[in-house]
Amino acid sequence: MEITADGATLLLTGWFDGRSTGIVREALYTHMDTTSGDVVVDLSGVESVDATALNLLAAAQRVMEKDGRHLVLRGASPEIRRVVALTRLRHLIQVERGPMSA
Repeated sequence: MEITADGATLLLTGWFDGRSTGIVREALYTHMDTTSGDVVVDLSGVESVDATALNLLAAAQRVMEKDGRHLVLRGASPEIRRVVALTRLRHLIQVERGPMSA
């Protein structure tokens, strides 16, 4: 997993699963603490996401909403969008609308 910060955006590249959630959690919470306003997590470079990763994002959103902030997913693949839409996560995680890719 590679993580790059660009302003309020964290760009994730690689496999976002149980093996990488520790490093993503540390980077995400540090970014949340040092960034004002909403935080964008760009998943356009992510090859795979599992339930552990999505639960981490949901937990981060719960922390942010206490401050009136949001976690926004950008570049989510159709598969990730589908999982978010079909689960309780759709009430927690905001997925940025963008062009659908094949």
